[in-house]
Amino acid sequence: MEDRRWMAAALAIGERPRGRTAPNPNVGCVIVARGVVVGRGWTQVGGRPHAEAMALAAAGEAARGATAYVTLEPCAHVSPRGPACSDLLVAAGIARVVVAIEDPDPRTLGAGSARLRAAGIAVETGVLAVEARRVMAGFLARRALGRPQVTLKLATSLDGCIALADGRSRWITGPEARAHVHLERSRHEAILIGRGTYDADSPSLDVRLAGLADRSPARILLSRGGPIPGWTVIDAPAAIATLTGDHVLVEGGARTAAAFLYEDLVDRLLLYRAPILIGGGRASVGDIGLADLADAHGRWRLHDTRMLGSDRVEVYERN
Repeated sequence: MEDRRWMAAALAIGERPRGRTAPNPNVGCVIVARGVVVGRGWTQVGGRPHAEAMALAAAGEAARGATAYVTLEPCAHVSPRGPACSDLLVAAGIARVVVAIEDPDPRTLGAGSARLRAAGIAVETGVLAVEARRVMAGFLARRALGRPQVTLKLATSLDGCIALADGRSRWITGPEARAHVHLERSRHEAILIGRGTYDADSPSLDVRLAGLADRSPARILLSRGGPIPGWTVIDAPAAIATLTGDHVLVEGGARTAAAFLYEDLVDRLLLYRAPILIGGGRASVGDIGLADLADAHGRWRLHDTRMLGSDRVEVYERN
């Protein structure tokens, strides 16, 4: 139980830099000695220093004989940007390392843990592995699929509309839900809309939360038109593979949402549902090529749901 408790703490702080560490993963590390946290750290903006280096620097001599809880296997390769974290842990005199998941990078996969064990350090893996994969889903998607993790955000009425029939959509959800959207934006390197949404709303797509304004994502436009100042234009959903960063938030509109679902490029659904009925409004998603209802079942699982003022947010993950 103690291992799960401290790993949960490492995962929580590993969430902090999400969307800011690519191409490196957003890792968290907590160092515990005699039941007390003596050091903690998370991957810094741009990917360096790593979480372990930050935590060891905070712990100092208190790290000797302590246990390090790390959300990803400590790296085994030396980089021009910094030393291998497995070597740092050995040099600091850490007695035990608890790891959530292995690093898929072939330069480290298994080698980081092996180096620790060779130095006499006890290593345990797999603690809160499912939760760790969720926290670092963007990094893992890039390695496994060659593209960023894609979150599709929809804000709808109870009957699944995103706007009135004439296109007016401000505001379907209340201020609490809209603030949550801005928080989600701050955790993505890029935010994407279609040309129809751009022409209708000319949205800024920035982060308007105190203290997070500097975390506004890059703006991506799905369009076959020419370049637009301040925007990166891509002509197909699959072109997200060319973007930098590991997290893309797709915000609209219905045709764009359908295009990503049709291409099976959505990993996470963020559904904000307001307690209103529109009737005859614009549907939230266009045709996704579904030929049989049986094919729609078993595709998504509910991960989280909560109330935001009078609205409900539901988070679904792909099976």
